[in-house]
Amino acid sequence: MTNHLELCEPLRNRYFVMRHGESKANLAGIIIASPENGLKADYGLTERGIIQAERSAEQSSLGAMTIIYSSDFSRAWQTAETVARVVGAAPPHAATALRERHFGEFEARSNVHYEDVWNDDAVDAAHQSNGVESVDQVIARATAFILQLEDRHQNEMLLLVSHGDTLQILQTAFEKIDCRQHRDLTHLETAEIRELRLK
Repeated sequence: MTNHLELCEPLRNRYFVMRHGESKANLAGIIIASPENGLKADYGLTERGIIQAERSAEQSSLGAMTIIYSSDFSRAWQTAETVARVVGAAPPHAATALRERHFGEFEARSNVHYEDVWNDDAVDAAHQSNGVESVDQVIARATAFILQLEDRHQNEMLLLVSHGDTLQILQTAFEKIDCRQHRDLTHLETAEIRELRLK
């Protein structure tokens, strides 16, 4: 495992994360995690997902000075644009490091397969069964991105809009716990905004 946050203490910025609003893939109960599908508008937000993003933004402590980075997958990007509009912030910046975890052979298949992957995660953070991106790989790319933001910004409020698994795994880095335990942390609901603090 490479948790780059172990090299970065204390943090110079405040970090908020947000899971995208309800997506068409969520509604269909399928896994969409590859760029080939994730970038398509076909897998963007549902009407309910847009409303969720608006409400979360309205109820948050984010403001016009918030700097937003987002996965470029359509469901996350639409969420980020919605938040920016509601709070009056500048348009979001695209960040491929915030993309969904790649789920290999389970792409476009039923989301019941998440459980298969998570069960393997709990045993081995390096596993790539069925071609999935390992927990170790996700934590490495996500925390390396935090280091980049630390170099780029100081005393800013940053919102990172991403996906369920990516954010669950990133949380373990902030909490400094074994990344195999990512499913033991409180899950982010669709369009939920949460501040992450480095332990």
